[in-house]
Amino acid sequence: MTRMADAAFAAPSLLPGWSRAHVLTHVARNADAMINLLDWARTGVPSPAYASREQRDHDIEVGARRDPSAIRDDVVDSSDRLAVAVRGMPEQAWTERVGGNGPHAMPASDIPWLRAREMWVHSVDLDVGASLADAPAPMLVAVLDDAARSIGASPHCPPMELVATDLGRRWSVGGAGTGDGPELAPAVDAISADDVRRVAVNGTTVQLATWLLGRSKGRELRTGDGSPLPTPPRWL
Repeated sequence: MTRMADAAFAAPSLLPGWSRAHVLTHVARNADAMINLLDWARTGVPSPAYASREQRDHDIEVGARRDPSAIRDDVVDSSDRLAVAVRGMPEQAWTERVGGNGPHAMPASDIPWLRAREMWVHSVDLDVGASLADAPAPMLVAVLDDAARSIGASPHCPPMELVATDLGRRWSVGGAGTGDGPELAPAVDAISADDVRRVAVNGTTVQLATWLLGRSKGRELRTGDGSPLPTPPRWL
């Protein structure tokens, strides 16, 4: 970001309809959203990440129109505020559940991971040379794990078996699969009847993650039966 010329902020990002200024404004507002959740955990008073989806989108649209210097300062300042909030969290507050009720709630201890995931994925979206291939392997697996879980929960997700050829791991996504994390890829004769009905999508961990997140068309990927790649729902 600090190396981007002012003119580069208006250029398209990898996200349809968003410029780089939109992405950076979103990164700043995401920091504020994480602070809201930390405040919830610390005080016990519900404070949603965003007032509403509509307000979130409005703030990004308005913020993206600012001068590049203001956007740079906003990203740095909001990240600093988040760091202060993290350091100020009492130990017991990290176990509090925030973000909603029932299955939508999460322990506050998940918040640092959510922020790290946002930073990695959106650094790629800026289209200034960053790649998920730059991420540490455990981070990359965790990103793919998250995407598989959230996308696999959608009723519109086709049944797929993602096979990471570089790690020998697989994710069952959609259908009866829960997407609850990677497993060791089985031998062909050990795949269940349910797995056989799934479309096997083979590629490296980077290729699978980039495709499932909607950041590539998956041209490097191959299906087990030579059929076209399935179309997963859009990632959050």
